[in-house]
Amino acid sequence: MPVLTALEGVYGDRVDAVTVAGRTASYEELLGAAGAVAADVAGAPAVAVEATASLETVAAVAGCLLAGVPVVPVPPDAGVAEREHILRDSGATPVTADFARRAAWSGPAPAADAPAMVLYTSGTTGAPKGVVLDGAAIAAGLDALAEAWQWSAEDTLVHGLPLFHVHGLILGALGALRTGSRLVHTGRPTPAAYAEAGGSLYFGVPTVWSRVVGDPERARALRSARLLVSGSAPLPERVFRGLEELTGRRPVERYGMTETLITVSGRADGPLRPGAVGTPLPGVRTRIAAGPGEEIGELQLTAPTLFSGYLGRPEATAASYTEDGWFRTGDIAAIDADGTHRIVGRASVDMIKSGGYRMGAGEIENALLDHPRVREAAVVGVADADLGQRVVAFVVASGVTGAELTDFVATRLSVHKRPREVRFVAALPRNAMGKIQKRLLPAGEG
Repeated sequence: MPVLTALEGVYGDRVDAVTVAGRTASYEELLGAAGAVAADVAGAPAVAVEATASLETVAAVAGCLLAGVPVVPVPPDAGVAEREHILRDSGATPVTADFARRAAWSGPAPAADAPAMVLYTSGTTGAPKGVVLDGAAIAAGLDALAEAWQWSAEDTLVHGLPLFHVHGLILGALGALRTGSRLVHTGRPTPAAYAEAGGSLYFGVPTVWSRVVGDPERARALRSARLLVSGSAPLPERVFRGLEELTGRRPVERYGMTETLITVSGRADGPLRPGAVGTPLPGVRTRIAAGPGEEIGELQLTAPTLFSGYLGRPEATAASYTEDGWFRTGDIAAIDADGTHRIVGRASVDMIKSGGYRMGAGEIENALLDHPRVREAAVVGVADADLGQRVVAFVVASGVTGAELTDFVATRLSVHKRPREVRFVAALPRNAMGKIQKRLLPAGEG
């Protein structure tokens, strides 16, 4: 079992090893339930698990990994079309774990380079693609983070993130089962649940941390934690500063993708600053594909955590690499003199070329979010006959005008980066991980 070292007895047994939504299991109980799943699925080409926040999900995923059968997590809120696409594309057979069942598993350990998981992308540019990850990539990624975050069996990891993505499932569940840390999944990631969990290590997305900052009493309860980790989307500077003030901890930001796992991160003992995602993890090399005199460009990388490919899509897999073998992340980044990386947007929607200038939408969004009246912000480039693209900001705010926000940005960034237009909306469209879905914004409308 190349990933789940805690279930091999490396850390002994622990009666409160895993708690999910108020239910607790020991390593022995989890191993027995996983063994029953392994016996059921052994030899299957792939298995689909409805990834609810439950002990059953953890046992089912662990059982598939024990048996060397690729596991396909399915979002429990997936629509009929999405669910049918995932099952048809992966060829996976659905399985449900019965946590009351126990069985010993003594099958051969799967090869490290065998497919372990197939995670489906969000499908923002077409039908979701299956990202194939092998056990060696998952293990390498978790070991690198354990080193960077000083993550050990002495920790209690707390989070309430979905169990069908890298953040919640691989980092947040498999990470605990590899490092031996106690896992407390709160079911829902509310400030109250986080405050009551008593963890030393917390995972959250910006929406979660924003709500924590909005509840100062619960936020102060996290002062005993040693590490607060934020990912899956950029953390606004005001939330960063709020966490620092209320908890006494600067949050750690990290960067990754389903195809690469986590490749860049802040360190537990390193400098942390707003808007920065840290430096490359061990074994990771990065570069910026930018033209002469340009400070930002596409982030490209090589790493031991890279995916095996898109399931059944060799052309898409090949297109995701440069001719010299570097993975194209599609994200726009800058690398500071000290090697610290900053992600400033997505190449497909966040690289704006206006009036001869290249700029990242993320930088403008962060400036807008510094305004005390702005709760959410998304910036896009809209076709413009004069400028090529004009900067348009969608904001959720009250008590402020568009002109005031434009002037506010212009005092913080270069004047050419100010929004040419500000559109006020009730809410921004987001996916399950809190990422803004810019393709759903009415950017072409006046």
